[in-house]
Amino acid sequence: MPPRALEPAGIVLADKPVGPSSHDLVASLRRRTGARTGHAGTLDPFATGLLLLLSGRATRLSGSFTGLDKRYTTEVDLTARTSTGDPEGDVVERTEPPEPARLEELLAGLRGEVALRVPAASAVKVGGERAYRLHRRGVAVEMPVRRSTIYELRCAALEGGIATLELHVGSGTYVRSVAEALGGHCRTLRRTTIGPFSVDEADWERIVPFDDAVARLEAWTPPAAVETS
Repeated sequence: MPPRALEPAGIVLADKPVGPSSHDLVASLRRRTGARTGHAGTLDPFATGLLLLLSGRATRLSGSFTGLDKRYTTEVDLTARTSTGDPEGDVVERTEPPEPARLEELLAGLRGEVALRVPAASAVKVGGERAYRLHRRGVAVEMPVRRSTIYELRCAALEGGIATLELHVGSGTYVRSVAEALGGHCRTLRRTTIGPFSVDEADWERIVPFDDAVARLEAWTPPAAVETS
């Protein structure tokens, strides 16, 4: 098979809907352009929001894009934990939602540099195999703990055991792990920004030119470091 083309080169800002996987959108863009295609961080099928797709020679800068900070909005159901940390899993524990004051204490403990356990239904490799594949087969494994950076974490609303949270996090942070730490699971999840790029700019039909994307990165100021929690 001949190598994929390096043109058109640039990024596509997509607003992923509920349902398709990130790889589905990568494949769709590849079919459209015929170019080498990648992504700068996936979203689970139940999640929506900004997906940054790389086309052509822009894929060579994938490391620069995948390491960017991200913002999310999520509805966390504080009445139950699920096996996957999202609505697609089985309920494994019913929980009593915390009072507002207690929830704020929990949120305060999750701000900064924190240690969170990686969800069982994730792409992290355990013993050389993807964790989600082991999970689907019912294989129980001890998931690793990962250091995560949470710059901002606030509760925008709390009603009926459902907390609407707004987060600004470092690369590699699992929002499902935050929900698990609060005693619940993500009912919805939407990614609104990746570094300097916003979902408000999403346009599936437009490929942002390579040079323009690089200029955006160079002009962007990363968030300040936070103290260890």
